Amino acid sequence: MSNRFVFDRAPARVYWETTRACDLACQHCRAEAAPHADPRELTHEQGRRLIERLAAFGAPLPHLVLTGGDPLKRADLFELIVYARSLGLDVSVSPSGTPLLTPDAIAKLKAAGVDAISLSLDGANAESHDAIRQVPGCFARTLEAAKAAVSVDLMFQVNTLVAKETLPDLEAIYPLTKSIGAARWSLFFLVTVGRGTVLNPISADECEKLFQWMSELPRKGGPIVTTTEAPHYRRILLEKVKARGKPEGAPAGGGHPHAHPHGGDGPVPGLGIRDGNGILFISNVGDVSPSGFLPLVAGNVKIEDPVTIYRSSQMFQALRHTESFEGRCGYCEYRGPCGGSRSRALAATGNMLAEDPLCAYVPKPTHAEHASAE
Repeated sequence: MSNRFVFDRAPARVYWETTRACDLACQHCRAEAAPHADPRELTHEQGRRLIERLAAFGAPLPHLVLTGGDPLKRADLFELIVYARSLGLDVSVSPSGTPLLTPDAIAKLKAAGVDAISLSLDGANAESHDAIRQVPGCFARTLEAAKAAVSVDLMFQVNTLVAKETLPDLEAIYPLTKSIGAARWSLFFLVTVGRGTVLNPISADECEKLFQWMSELPRKGGPIVTTTEAPHYRRILLEKVKARGKPEGAPAGGGHPHAHPHGGDGPVPGLGIRDGNGILFISNVGDVSPSGFLPLVAGNVKIEDPVTIYRSSQMFQALRHTESFEGRCGYCEYRGPCGGSRSRALAATGNMLAEDPLCAYVPKPTHAEHASAE
């Protein structure tokens, strides 16, 4: 396996679940958020110490994503953003589409130095979106938030759940993301954790067809299209890049003019980044996991150094080295740039190193023979 795809020294992105407090009740919520904060969540001082330790990863620093719950439910959110920016960390925020997400709040996020925010659209209209979010008016508030972000030149991405329940709306959601000015459209492929167990994942064949449709979307004038918990989309893109005779790192030739470099934008964004390899997740109470969808704990930042946990824990090291993967993921020729969703492997089999059941690809036999001989 090429070291090119291993993030041993530092993650590309750190997701800090600043709180689990949220005024929505989304059907797919990984965090099973509640209206009120957990009394054990990191205090302001603990949050500042965490940010200091994240800066200790050194250059190039990871991108810090403040998520939840709803980060706007934390009274010290803007202070934490300013402190992180003072230490050189780029910061994004994932607010919820609630009455707290006002134009004033968006302007304050911009003034505090936030690079981007994410907004969620799980349906192409109020009926379908609000049914997933389970709070009337959420769709309208999201569109208003997009308008407010554009007005202050704050880049935003649109997150969309991919499940049986949302699949029929995806073709209509894409032009909507384009019309509201999104820089990125990130499709979150369902992992059945938290409340997500009440929804239904798409099949591997449906996923393959969806990938083909995504890969044929216009490269210019619209949002960059990426996936979360579906790294095997990179195989589709790599095959297309190879067919065009271009190197993997060639310029993207399209997408949003202000696309953020931490996304690894190019013909194939985010090569190698997956749970535990380029990704570090810190829960509201300080537990460290390979991602928010992979709820195994490698340590806690209240008593341990997140830098040491990421670099040295047995769990993270196993996730970074694909020779330990099992099934098709263990001998696939795309295991370096892809590696499959470790979260979905765990949810489906109880083994984070198992093959990703959402992938329909059958690796080449010659590569399987080579891998078994290593």
